[in-house]
Amino acid sequence: MTAALPAARHERGTELLAIGETMAMLAPVEGDRLADAENFRLDAGGAESNVAAHVAALGHRAAWFSRLGADALGRRVAAQLSARGVDVSTVVTDPAHPTGLYVKDPGHGVRYYRAGSAAAHLSPADADLVALTGVRIVHVSGITAAISPSAAGFLSRMIDRAHEAGALVSFDVNHRLALWDCASAADALAALACRADLVFTGRDEAESLWGTARPGDVRAHFPDVPELVVKDGAVGATAYLNGQEVFEPALEVDVVDVVGAGDAFAGGYLAALLEGASPAERLRAGHRRAALTLLTTGDSVDERVRS
Repeated sequence: MTAALPAARHERGTELLAIGETMAMLAPVEGDRLADAENFRLDAGGAESNVAAHVAALGHRAAWFSRLGADALGRRVAAQLSARGVDVSTVVTDPAHPTGLYVKDPGHGVRYYRAGSAAAHLSPADADLVALTGVRIVHVSGITAAISPSAAGFLSRMIDRAHEAGALVSFDVNHRLALWDCASAADALAALACRADLVFTGRDEAESLWGTARPGDVRAHFPDVPELVVKDGAVGATAYLNGQEVFEPALEVDVVDVVGAGDAFAGGYLAALLEGASPAERLRAGHRRAALTLLTTGDSVDERVRS
């Protein structure tokens, strides 16, 4: 069966609520190596809030919840997400712990400075603060489970609350080797995926975690997930739902930086889902949004583009 998306509400409430850590992101503007660059951007960057920003840019009401430090970086992150149309009104300001930071070296990875961050101190008590009335999709990722035991507890409680509220739970596996190795992450991420209504995963990360070399193997590993989307980089993406297998090829672009493209894909896909689009249309919407992000060193796209 397919994931059951709640019917659209008439009130002007949140359609998609994304939950998880967002950090300040420093990156060279032109895509140069970090050591050689002269101009930099300081931006908000986090998997879940990236998704919210893309959904908002596509004309939907999106909100983001997490913790930020009571510091200049936290204020900047909140202001930037708000400027992109994301509701940040319920974000908790933590006076005792800082906002995390990560630095991009285009084409050569990312360095994180997030130990002890405000978001790492998320707990199940925070989940009980989140208002879910009218929310159609709650989007989370495996990153939250990795940043601390209390954040993992928060994520578990949040999934339970979303189901109780009748919202669709969207889960992006988002395995980060910098946070936990495959052996440590595999069972935990699989358990979270099995609790979701809609799961996004990369074919390569699925192979590293579960030994599933092809998209069909991933489906066989998760036969009971109502809607499963397997992304395969420049090849394309496959959706499995209602006994169907739907493939759409990726768009050809001159890639500047790949970081954030998966979040953009999820944002495009979820926005199309909110609009009642077909699986093929949802995949195409994801590819279009991802292509925009591949052309920049930023994690998101500022302009409100309807694709």
